[in-house]
Amino acid sequence: MAGSFNCSVVPTDTATDAGVAGTGVLLSFIITAGISLIMSIIIVLHEVRRGSEAKVLRKLLLSLSDQQVITGIGIQSVALAKMKTMVPYHFFIVWMLSLLSTATHVGTLLALVNDFKRDWVLRWLRQFFMFVNLVLSIVSGIFILMSVMRDVKPTLPIACVWEVESTGAPSNAGTSIAGTIAVMAGQLVFFLVGVWYLHVKNRKWLRAVQLVGLLVLGAIGIGAAIRVILLSQAFGSPSVTLADTGEKDWSFGQLLPLLLLLLPLVSAVEIMRGEMKVPSPVVDDHSAPLLIGGEKLSGNRASFQPNPFWGNQKSRFSKW
Repeated sequence: MAGSFNCSVVPTDTATDAGVAGTGVLLSFIITAGISLIMSIIIVLHEVRRGSEAKVLRKLLLSLSDQQVITGIGIQSVALAKMKTMVPYHFFIVWMLSLLSTATHVGTLLALVNDFKRDWVLRWLRQFFMFVNLVLSIVSGIFILMSVMRDVKPTLPIACVWEVESTGAPSNAGTSIAGTIAVMAGQLVFFLVGVWYLHVKNRKWLRAVQLVGLLVLGAIGIGAAIRVILLSQAFGSPSVTLADTGEKDWSFGQLLPLLLLLLPLVSAVEIMRGEMKVPSPVVDDHSAPLLIGGEKLSGNRASFQPNPFWGNQKSRFSKW
């Protein structure tokens, strides 16, 4: 392990990594988490007051949550794969993004618990993703904790926590150590509560658990987002000297995560149209006659919905 990277030479600065701490990546995580948690609260309040399901919002929330949990697992996997080159600064940002991911999919679980209970495939998929995210987050948290306790230099790779000699934790490290342990314990608690919530049959306290849980998750999400914003080069002041300003620069790689946020919105429009009285598709029957006795078939296809502004069931181009 020591032969593939050098922990004895401390660089004066470190390279930027826009793939995990770029402006677009951070914004996509923060925006997705914020929208998802707000929608979760809206869904719960809507169903408490009206007693009916917000079908479109539920499906849109599920889509956003799936996107967030997959990207959360992906970015943590990349960070662990690059631990021999990634410095604690980037590793900590990834860990905070994983906390945002946890808040998002646990909040979705609280709001959409009935959907998961009705379908065992969705239920076990959700539990599997939650477990994978938990394992990756705890492993990452252990690296963060060791880097603080051993006072690893900020420009050394995070994997050096197992190679360098410990010089003892700095005098002001108590808060960081306590906070790191609290975050790891909190994620474990949320996982256990989420699994319990999926299987509990007593519905007496479900609404209270939903509302209190969403408020707590909202506070955690806000705290993680603020920490990322203040720490990152893209929006704040990094805790390590970086070689350039690559994490502030915009590129297609930074724009792509934001563009992908439009996909759930497109799905929402399709869902809304599906919930309305849109004609169902019909199978084309090429053997059916178009003319009867030399006359064009009367009547309009029931499967064609005219443009509501200026169209009608007879196309203006039909004469062509």
